[in-house]
Amino acid sequence: MWVDTHCHLDAHEFGSESLQVAARAGAQGVAMIVIPAVERANFAIVRDLAHAAPNACYALGIHPIFVPHATEDDLLALRAAVQAAMADPRFVAIGEIGLDFFLPMLCEPAMRVKQEHFLREQLKIARDFDLPVLAHVRRSQDIVLKHARQIRPNGGIAHAFNGSFQQAQGYIDLGFKLGFGGAMTYARALQIRRLATGLPLDAIVLETDAPDISPSWLHPGRNSPEELPRIGAVLAELRGLDIAQVAARTSANARAVMPRLPLMGRP
Repeated sequence: MWVDTHCHLDAHEFGSESLQVAARAGAQGVAMIVIPAVERANFAIVRDLAHAAPNACYALGIHPIFVPHATEDDLLALRAAVQAAMADPRFVAIGEIGLDFFLPMLCEPAMRVKQEHFLREQLKIARDFDLPVLAHVRRSQDIVLKHARQIRPNGGIAHAFNGSFQQAQGYIDLGFKLGFGGAMTYARALQIRRLATGLPLDAIVLETDAPDISPSWLHPGRNSPEELPRIGAVLAELRGLDIAQVAARTSANARAVMPRLPLMGRP
């Protein structure tokens, strides 16, 4: 069985098919799909979707791409939503949060400051409720790591990790796992493949980031949690391991870093 630790199943690209997609993924062995929120407006959407699909759960957070229009009230609403969700067995983490220094509009000085403020406040929420975080670290691995070291949430996942081995070790030392997905399936993705091969297997979790980061066989089409077993097979091939072993180990890693992760079919 597999765990997709990061999938935007509520995205508009799935239209009205989200539940069917989750069911097809489940039929292929994807035991659990983690659906992160990206802004206050979809907190209830991801919660309701996670309750509608037997193999789904959710996280709450404000994604850095949505920070430009976010307010302090949104942070207050997030804290309140997290407090309410602690009684919900389908709620597993704070996310998606982090920093994005790839998009030009997010690299302006004032926006960098605002992003870091929102990251720190959300890390504090994770710390206060003893929750892991799903961290967006695009072109920002060191700075996210700096703030995580200072605030110390209860571990997390560095989503779509493509940094250095040194940066990877920094996250591992803080109790984080490193997320690998479709990007690993491209032969030209040399650094990501080096990481996927050279890092300890117990540091790795699998993800799709669907509908984004399509694997090589789908590019440029819509990604889906249905692809996770095949993505996992690529990791097994790169490491010279049995597919079942990779499925078991990466799923165990996901459960270790997200202790609230439900078992498939449980309420």
